[in-house]
Amino acid sequence: MFEALKERLESVFNTLKGKGKLSEEDVNAALREVRRALLEADVDYKVVKSLVDSIRGRCIGQEVLDSITPGQQVVAIVYEELVSLMGEDVVPFIISSKPPTLCMMVGLQGSGKTTSAVKIAKRIQNAHNPLVVACDLRRPAAIEQLKVLAQQSKVAFYGPSGGTQDVIKVAKEALAYAEDHLNDVIIFDTAGRLHVDEDLMEELSRLKDLVNPHEILLVVDAMTGQEAVKVATSFHEKLSLTGVVLSKLDGDARGGAALAIRATTQVPIKFEGVGEGIDAIELFDAKRMAQRIIGMGDVMGLAEKVQQVTSQEDVAKITKSLKKDKLTMEDLLLQFEQIEKLGPLDKVIDMLPGMGKMKELKNAELDPKRLKQSKAIIQSMTLEERRNPQIIKGSRRRRIAEGSGTTVQMVNQLLKQYDQMKQLWKYMGKGKKGFRLPKGLFGGGGFPF
Repeated sequence: MFEALKERLESVFNTLKGKGKLSEEDVNAALREVRRALLEADVDYKVVKSLVDSIRGRCIGQEVLDSITPGQQVVAIVYEELVSLMGEDVVPFIISSKPPTLCMMVGLQGSGKTTSAVKIAKRIQNAHNPLVVACDLRRPAAIEQLKVLAQQSKVAFYGPSGGTQDVIKVAKEALAYAEDHLNDVIIFDTAGRLHVDEDLMEELSRLKDLVNPHEILLVVDAMTGQEAVKVATSFHEKLSLTGVVLSKLDGDARGGAALAIRATTQVPIKFEGVGEGIDAIELFDAKRMAQRIIGMGDVMGLAEKVQQVTSQEDVAKITKSLKKDKLTMEDLLLQFEQIEKLGPLDKVIDMLPGMGKMKELKNAELDPKRLKQSKAIIQSMTLEERRNPQIIKGSRRRRIAEGSGTTVQMVNQLLKQYDQMKQLWKYMGKGKKGFRLPKGLFGGGGFPF
């Protein structure tokens, strides 16, 4: 997401940073490009105008123009204004001090409402006992979809009985069920339409009056652009939304919704859907989002991902190997497993500062299949072979290839890459930089570090 916008902004910023001193015309020229980039990202025109005017007002002053590093100061101002636009503070999901916490998920059909309901339930499951309730009685298979997702996530589910079409009846029954089963968070998955209409709003208003929810979360498909702002405005006028969930932020969206929804509705963005997996939902953080938009990466987000997938035991193993300046195939297998857990490689790389500018990374074909094949090759080795790969000769290579379902050529390639990685290991152990990951390790080009 935001790839095109990020590239345009990086180009503008690089031009400014290349100038020792900025004139007012330099700033205006840069802001014209910023304005054009934001409009192309499908950000609402009024929001763009207000944002650019605010940036210009801060940039065209003696403090910036006479600064030793004016280019960097302009970047800092753009970052601060983007954060202000999207909401400076992370706004958490409301948990009532007096259970149960009641939440309505609303939105148009196809926005990701049902999936988001289960994702949120799954996210809070460690501390609470959530229940998802099927109140979308109009869409074919909506009830079954919610039920299946809930079962996969081991989240409690309640659905209508006897083919009823009465949403209020289902909601009342769900409240009674939750009380009997000690569910302290109840999430209602409501009906959607292809567009906002009176029948939909009437049904949602009746449900709201009954349950008096603590949260009314609008799920918006980030790929809908400016239309998302119109949808959010309509729902907010009728229901008084408490928050927004931006779904499909991992897709090829231009990002206009993320930048404009809060500015136009004053409703905070609370969650962002970042993938298809049931765990792929995160609290929306404007600071991190702004960092990624202007090419600063998201180091904090990456660190959190690493912490989530890495055990203390794994850390100890890696640290021990680094200290010894010795890389084994077991170490390499561990690294592959950690990479897999982090998610798509291109998304991970995107979180690293400056990586988006590197052509090698943009053009690399990051192939998860190649990663799985490399794992299979190592797993087909004996313990002795993993710890001493230099003993792997002709007959051993043929056996490993057969056992892993690959070819001798692929085994040879991995062993060659392993030899190159050993050198990288030594450099990392000594705190050095400037080495390149071996070409083709993940099916693409070499990745510079």
